[in-house]
Amino acid sequence: MGDLYPLLMQPAFDPRPWGTFDLSPLYPHHRFEQKIGEAWFTGDHCKVANGPLAGQTLSQISRKYQRELVGDAARDASRFPLLLKFLFPQEKLSVQVHPDDVQALNVGQPWGKTECWYVAHAQPGAQIALGLKSGATLAEFEQSIYENRAEELLNWLNVYAGDMIYVAGGTVHTLGPGSIIVETQQQSDTTYRLYDYGRPRQLHLRDGLAAVKEKVSSGRVVRPAPVQIRGTANRRAPLVAAPYFVVEMFELKDLLELSTRDESGRSSVQVLLGIEGCGLVKTGGGEPVTLAKGDAVVIPGASEKFAVRPQWTLEFLRASVPGATLPEPETRM
Repeated sequence: MGDLYPLLMQPAFDPRPWGTFDLSPLYPHHRFEQKIGEAWFTGDHCKVANGPLAGQTLSQISRKYQRELVGDAARDASRFPLLLKFLFPQEKLSVQVHPDDVQALNVGQPWGKTECWYVAHAQPGAQIALGLKSGATLAEFEQSIYENRAEELLNWLNVYAGDMIYVAGGTVHTLGPGSIIVETQQQSDTTYRLYDYGRPRQLHLRDGLAAVKEKVSSGRVVRPAPVQIRGTANRRAPLVAAPYFVVEMFELKDLLELSTRDESGRSSVQVLLGIEGCGLVKTGGGEPVTLAKGDAVVIPGASEKFAVRPQWTLEFLRASVPGATLPEPETRM
């Protein structure tokens, strides 16, 4: 595996007008002078916090190590394939859409932006909007934007802690206030803002409306119940398996050994994101790395095997690129 090791990522806090000053559910000791909407972990500009590669960006490391870092399953050997971040909406986000792969190629982008949202925390009444209401047409939606009533044509859903929402490229969507979301997506920041409640920000109606699909496979993911891992007190919960990413939840009380290869035999970089508790992550003979609530650790694809040892208990998400071609997940609205 050369010089690579588990990379503790430094969160990049991104101010947004719909964010919050208080990130205490995850970062009780941080104080901010601007409203923070997002905490990025694996964007191209995100930096490593530990070891010899500390201070280097994920983009620099990806270009240098390529398949050693991203694994066999990633589409592009020189670019990190997944973007993970926390979202902290305290006001409604703009109504937006991301292109799918075909639409992205038409405008000169390498790929689109399909994503999923894991609801880590949700206050009573927290909502998201996903797609258009049944029967609403794209022409009606466009007219509602000009009439400043686009919210009326959106399909609003109540969300609860533990939900997993699949957001296929081409889906009109937004987040309401009152939740903390873990977003896993293709490594792209192509966003078309369609409606922004009168905020003085640019809209992208021509490209955005061209990217909207009236029929999409987005929705609340239908998934199996968590299962106990044989021989341990640990539990694993599959959250979503989709063409671009696989996301699982682990609840650990005992040591757990994992692989960077899936059933296809192909390897993928692994991103571990702490939700509750604390533990240690270790590969081979290297130094262990602490994974605590609000931390992200990147396991290079060439690591083959790695171990996670909870300190008391640990709850974390694991995201990876599937080695085989997967269909879109089963969902319901």
